[in-house]
Amino acid sequence: MLDLAWIREHEEEVREAARRKGMAFQVEELLDADRRRRALVADVEERRRARNMRSEGVARCMREGRKEEAAALQEAGRREGAELAALEPRLAAAEAALRKLLLETPNLVSPDTPHGASEAENIELARRGAPPEFGFEPLDHVELAERHGLADFARGAKTAGSRSYYLTGMGALLHRAVQQLAVDRLLAAGFELLEVPVMLRGGAFEQTGFFPAGEDQVYALAGEDLRLAGTAEVPLVAYYAGEVLELDRPIRLAAASACFRSEAGSAGRDTRGLYRVHQFAKVEQVVLCRADLGEAEALLQEITGHAASLLEALELPHRVMAVCAGDMSAKTYKQYDLETWMPGRKAYGETHSSSLLLDYQARRAGIRYREADGSLKHAYTLNNTAVASPRILVPLLENHQQEDGSIAIPAALRPYLGGRAKLEAPARS
Repeated sequence: MLDLAWIREHEEEVREAARRKGMAFQVEELLDADRRRRALVADVEERRRARNMRSEGVARCMREGRKEEAAALQEAGRREGAELAALEPRLAAAEAALRKLLLETPNLVSPDTPHGASEAENIELARRGAPPEFGFEPLDHVELAERHGLADFARGAKTAGSRSYYLTGMGALLHRAVQQLAVDRLLAAGFELLEVPVMLRGGAFEQTGFFPAGEDQVYALAGEDLRLAGTAEVPLVAYYAGEVLELDRPIRLAAASACFRSEAGSAGRDTRGLYRVHQFAKVEQVVLCRADLGEAEALLQEITGHAASLLEALELPHRVMAVCAGDMSAKTYKQYDLETWMPGRKAYGETHSSSLLLDYQARRAGIRYREADGSLKHAYTLNNTAVASPRILVPLLENHQQEDGSIAIPAALRPYLGGRAKLEAPARS
């Protein structure tokens, strides 16, 4: 959410942000709603002031024995009270309409965010590691998982429908190993680990900018105001909702949690395997800092670096992409994606994302801190996917497959797998 007073003075900047993000949002509609609400507020406050003055007049007349005059004032007060009562629902409706439009208002776009309408126009900033050159015909992750007994897609579909799976044997252990590796690296970097709820009230999604625009991606529990989170970003940011924080140094939080996403709008895309599924696990980074753009930019580089260093530890070729405005969500000010080479796709695929949101979330959630002069400001928030699994298993299996049918395990993962250096080639039938 943007500050309404700021929007009144920077109408063109909001209009430009909506245009660059490809949104149909009309800032004129918001400002019209603001004017209507302010007019009603002025009317209601004037009538309340007049009512209070009339009440004082009645009391004065009664003290002075002017009963007829007091009665006339009381009758006029009753009429004004009825008019005021009729205005108050109109004011409540105007306030609700204005809040709805404020929640739909997009965040600004950083000056260095690329122009563009889709992911095809994202810009590569860096590339690390070269895609492997196989001296044999490589298999994709589905074939590898089935040959090694790492996943069962048929039973996943039988019990839970499309985009569902079981991870089995070493597949389940790899899934847990990459998460623990990510957690351990974040703890070493000074992050605090939280175990978070994944069923959250709708207000938490609104506070963090996932509602109203992203409601179609979220599973709701029938009969309750609870939704299943698609990322621990929601509970980690909402953790501090309504609080005044000490932000002499940034607050760095992490969580490893189950995540759920409906994948609405992705019909027919990536239906095979582990790339795009309804249930997965993520290790998420969330940072809260002072409203200092320089500090926030440095933290964006930091959390993106944590994700990139994990990919390096997993010995996976990857690249860093500057996400264009049209590929960003309404809430995002600046974003990087990390894309990892996936031989089965013969292309890079997105595995991590880093975002800076300025005070967009904190303003919605009421998260503030106190400046040295005693004034209160809304904090800045950032987030990054340290690792998401089972998606990360796609490049992990595909890039490390060997000609003899085995799969090498990167050295960084071996301590989490009993020292195992590879998954042996399955016995031939």
